[in-house]
Amino acid sequence: MAPAPAKKAKTSEHLRGAWPLLKQLVRPRRKLLALGFAIMMINRLCAMVLPVSTKFLVDNIINKHQKQLLGPLVGAVFVATIIQGATSFSLTQLLSKEAQRLIAELRRMVQEHVGRLPVAYYDTNKTGALVSRIMTDVEGVRNLIGTGLVDFAGGIVTALLSLAYLLWLSPLLTALALLFIAVFALGLRQAFGRIRPIFRERGKINAEVQGRLTESLAGVRVVKGYHAEAEEARVFSGGVQRLLDNILKSLTAISLMSLSAAVLMGLVGATVMYVGARQIFSGTLTLGGFMSFTASLAFLVAPMFQVVGIGTQVTEALAGLDRTQEVLAEHPEDEDPRRNRVLGSIHGYVAFEGVDFAYDPGKPVLFDIHFESEPGKVTALVGPSGAGKSTIISLVAAFHEPTSGAVRVDGVDLSTVRLDAYRTQLGVVLQDTFLFDGTIRDNVAFARPRATEAEILEACRITRVDEFAERFEKKYDTVVGERGVKLSGGQRQRVSIARAILADPRILILDEATSSLDSESEAAIQEGLAYLMRGRTTFVIAHRLSTIRRADQILVVEEGRIVERGTHQSLYALQGRYYDLYTRQHGIDANLFLAPGEGDAPPEAIEQPGLPRAAPPTAASILRGGVA
Repeated sequence: MAPAPAKKAKTSEHLRGAWPLLKQLVRPRRKLLALGFAIMMINRLCAMVLPVSTKFLVDNIINKHQKQLLGPLVGAVFVATIIQGATSFSLTQLLSKEAQRLIAELRRMVQEHVGRLPVAYYDTNKTGALVSRIMTDVEGVRNLIGTGLVDFAGGIVTALLSLAYLLWLSPLLTALALLFIAVFALGLRQAFGRIRPIFRERGKINAEVQGRLTESLAGVRVVKGYHAEAEEARVFSGGVQRLLDNILKSLTAISLMSLSAAVLMGLVGATVMYVGARQIFSGTLTLGGFMSFTASLAFLVAPMFQVVGIGTQVTEALAGLDRTQEVLAEHPEDEDPRRNRVLGSIHGYVAFEGVDFAYDPGKPVLFDIHFESEPGKVTALVGPSGAGKSTIISLVAAFHEPTSGAVRVDGVDLSTVRLDAYRTQLGVVLQDTFLFDGTIRDNVAFARPRATEAEILEACRITRVDEFAERFEKKYDTVVGERGVKLSGGQRQRVSIARAILADPRILILDEATSSLDSESEAAIQEGLAYLMRGRTTFVIAHRLSTIRRADQILVVEEGRIVERGTHQSLYALQGRYYDLYTRQHGIDANLFLAPGEGDAPPEAIEQPGLPRAAPPTAASILRGGVA
């Protein structure tokens, strides 16, 4: 029996979690809800006309033969019915439409908030789960702002009105009916306390299933490449089964509540029938009064059925708001009070000063990183996978903050800088180029949506995007497909570089930008990269060491530490870790491929018999190191 208080406390905690968001949503709509409540009151009063008029019809018009009152009575009932219909229509138009506007507003608010969260949040949350939070969890709010909650309140108001009328007709019958209703209400309170965690769990399961499905569809080529369709179907089926089990559990609880309501109705009806008949025999209740009591009793008991239906919807909505509030409670990266420094136009001087970093506490991945990168210079990071190269780059991009030490840009600690001002001067070209399912023009202009057509076309010309775009029927308005699947790898990279050129960044990050391309595509892209790198502070990650031989400084990273630094020539001459990495890739003395006078080897070494002499470097070979 011990877990019960904990569960109750957890439910109360969830309610407190949803309440601030609920107040935030309701407060601007107070007048609208007040108007809806007023219309609902008119609607419920008109609904009471028919049962109340039954007593007058039987006792006065029928028993006393007051035929002249029949017409006015029927007319009053007819008018009340018309008004009831009109107010019901008005409520639906007023509140249901406002609820849909609220859902749209809430989705925009959650999406904007999620977009401002730090990268670390995305590292621990699946894309599909976030999509579910934005699109699905907010839908239940229509039952709070829409007709659901007003109908619920209307049911309570009707119950109170009918209660007052029933007490006037027969206090004894009313007391008996209230006794049954009170017992049922206590049962409902317990039931809703148990069903709300089920709805919360459903939202969690739905997010997990949707997240895995999103990943599976996005990685369909990997799935098919490994013939894993059956395995993905098994995983998805398991998730769907968990979701089904949750839904069946909630349906069982709802069915039990509906059964209890039906039993309540039967017990109340039988009791009223027995006691009412005896009161009629004793003369304490008229026939018209009994018929009116029976008709009005439905308005007292019916809200109990509404509680089962609408209460379940409201509970589900609150569970969704709980999950939405959890997302909104996450602090956006630009709300850090320390980040109050707005950078103007930067020069691009980057310095790491004793930087340590850990993704998880107690598990450091970088140790005492020191280096400087000057404006207009190229800094290359090399080393085995998992050494910490991408982590260093993520610190440059301010995706994470150092655990200790500082990353400075133009002498300013990056942890104190407003990120919106900083990242507008940052350009990133990745190996896995991400393009949106839009046109070529849209993807190039993503970096600067307000760029002119001439600027977009110039960026495309520099990166030779025009070579393939002009061949398409719709040219730059050609839709590239999801993640750019309608373009080749080289074409996607050209679009990505054009996007970076259009952004005109002061700091440029190239993360394996050409490693997956063929030689022809790489040659075309390197020309665009050479233009892009000119005059900018550039950071390059490359496993192909031939692509970074012209770098101004090379940092060899291993196990989170910089173990060597220098130029290609100095590191090769050192015959240390860089020498091992380079010769393992090429299997030959690197100086044999240097142009005359470029490295430490004498010119005669280049002209040894059987070895080709390297051609002078061209624009296309700036990053490839002049390899012929």
